[in-house]
Amino acid sequence: MEQRRVVITGIGAVTPVGSDALTSWNNIINGKSGIGPMTRVNADEFPAKVAAEVRDFNPEDFIERKDVRKMDRFTHFAVAASLMAVKDANLTIDDHNAHRVGVWIGSGIGGLETLENQFETFLQRGYRRVSPFFIPMMIPDMATGQVSIFLGAKGFNSCTVTACATGTNSIGDAFKVIERGDADVMISGGSEAPITRMSIAGFCANTALSTNPDPKTACRPFDKDRDGFVIGEGAGIVVLEELNHALNRGAHIYAEVIGYGATGDAYHITAPAPEGEGGARAMKMAIDDAGIDPTTIDYINAHGTSTEYNDKYETTAIKTIFGDHAYKMAISSTKSMTGHLLGAAGAVEAIFTVLALKEGILPPTMNLQNPDPNCDLDYVPNEARNQEITYAMSNSLGFGGHNATLVFKKYE
Repeated sequence: MEQRRVVITGIGAVTPVGSDALTSWNNIINGKSGIGPMTRVNADEFPAKVAAEVRDFNPEDFIERKDVRKMDRFTHFAVAASLMAVKDANLTIDDHNAHRVGVWIGSGIGGLETLENQFETFLQRGYRRVSPFFIPMMIPDMATGQVSIFLGAKGFNSCTVTACATGTNSIGDAFKVIERGDADVMISGGSEAPITRMSIAGFCANTALSTNPDPKTACRPFDKDRDGFVIGEGAGIVVLEELNHALNRGAHIYAEVIGYGATGDAYHITAPAPEGEGGARAMKMAIDDAGIDPTTIDYINAHGTSTEYNDKYETTAIKTIFGDHAYKMAISSTKSMTGHLLGAAGAVEAIFTVLALKEGILPPTMNLQNPDPNCDLDYVPNEARNQEITYAMSNSLGFGGHNATLVFKKYE
């Protein structure tokens, strides 16, 4: 049987750099950062002072007020981004196709804000005052659940929780669902709202967050002076579609998904494996799945968190897989502007990678002023680059040793 081909026909996003996908993209290629002073929690309580917060977003633009109150912020983002992606794809979901349209949206943390607020209510006022919606607001799969309800999508339905690899794993697994014939369309990505007191406390306690108080320079992937990631929030959603299904309805095609790799480090709960060994295997697996030569990859949207070991070992992993070609590829970390959206990061970065292919513009890595000798590749420093590319890759690496890679091809 001929392998089913999968394309992206719709994109939707809510990010710190824009409340829709194209605004986010235009700000990214213009080097505009969404990082600012932390306002969702009291920054005086923490060593970290900055965050990449979603501003100018009103969930009631997408969801009725009575339903907004029954959802956590991460679900608001997921529903909004999904509705935008489906509208962008000009996709109608009805009784004829609902069973062939699936949803696969992940979240690394889920409704942590709801958990914190409701626990406080429980401590102060007892169990009777806890919301009956507490559990369905908190659990990470509820973004998928609510999106499928909103859209009437009755097909393959799942949720991934793989920390910072969540968005990439979600899209990769949804791609495979279509490829093997279990759905014709999948609405997929990741959503996260982790700027909460306990989340910031936990990341500060394990010294993962940047303590640089200057929003302009706090996130500096691959720079010698990097000192941790900047936490962010938002969602990225893509509409994945079987090629003939898309062509038959005259859909607009952004790019083709051609490869997916996912591996485990089996090494440490938070630190990446030495030399990025697990990430290297994920990249190789994705390239092999795509059936291409490594030297055809033109661009990588790196995980690039601005932490000491991630940036160093991801660079090493790229060199391991690509050899001399590593020095001929362009690589960038858009986290330098969006911050790290944890479970949503890979999905938002997949959208940026696809738009780089379609538009022939490579996003920059901002704040790269003092190059690290261990990070000596072409990171598209400080300014976007006009360059036609044919094959691109997006990497995500998560706590627990999760590594995930997607390979995209320009659709001709």
